[in-house]
Amino acid sequence: MLDIRHKITGAVLTSLDVQTLAKADLRDMLLEDADLSGADLSGAMLNDANLVNADLSGASLPGASLAGAHLNGADLNGANLSGAKLGAESKSAAAMLADCNLENCDLSRADLRKVELRNSNLKGANLSRADLRSADLSGADMSNCIAHNALFIKANLREANLSGTDFSDSHLNDANMIKANLSGARLGSRHPEGFTVINLANLEGADLSGAQMQNISAEDTILKHANLSNADLSRAVMGGAILRSANVAGANFEGVELATVGMEFANFSQALNAKIPSYKTNLR
Repeated sequence: MLDIRHKITGAVLTSLDVQTLAKADLRDMLLEDADLSGADLSGAMLNDANLVNADLSGASLPGASLAGAHLNGADLNGANLSGAKLGAESKSAAAMLADCNLENCDLSRADLRKVELRNSNLKGANLSRADLRSADLSGADMSNCIAHNALFIKANLREANLSGTDFSDSHLNDANMIKANLSGARLGSRHPEGFTVINLANLEGADLSGAQMQNISAEDTILKHANLSNADLSRAVMGGAILRSANVAGANFEGVELATVGMEFANFSQALNAKIPSYKTNLR
């Protein structure tokens, strides 16, 4: 028998007739406040389980199924969730991880579609090749994450802290990044011909100061009132992008075609290497 206990009182929450939790069937179980720190839950089935405020710090969950699980307030600091399945086709069937601690968590290749991660701590997490399409990361702290080749299409990153995060070769098409902090973020590529995609994304009022955005695809992207000071946009593709009233002081626009870019009231007089068409007006 294997007991799962309360993280504070030590009371037995449930007893299982198993030798290990690896590949265990824990679907729909009531494990609120459970102590699962350091547990081996690799390949376990935790669909629809109640893990609210549970301690899963340092737990091993590669390949685990957690779709529909409630993990709000859970501690997953340093946990391994590589290849775990938390997402779903509908939001109601996806896992809930609002206000979670996922610092330094391994979420590489994880399915996080439509997962709720509002206000969660993901500092230093590995999200490389993870699928976060339509996930809700509003207000989350994702500073200094590694997110190579990840999918953030239509994700909600409004007011998230993305400073220093490496989004190299990722897709953030149509993502909501209004007022997000992307200062010092990497939005380029690790390969000579590669690029990150932010087409149709909304970055109104976002902080992109010092961001590395070489070769980025930013067509029809909204950058109104964004702070792009000292950002490197060399060779970016920005057809139809809107930079109205953006701060582009010290930003590098080498090799950028600005013919169809909305530039009104942006301070392009302080930008670097910007070839401004003669018909552009109302520039500062």
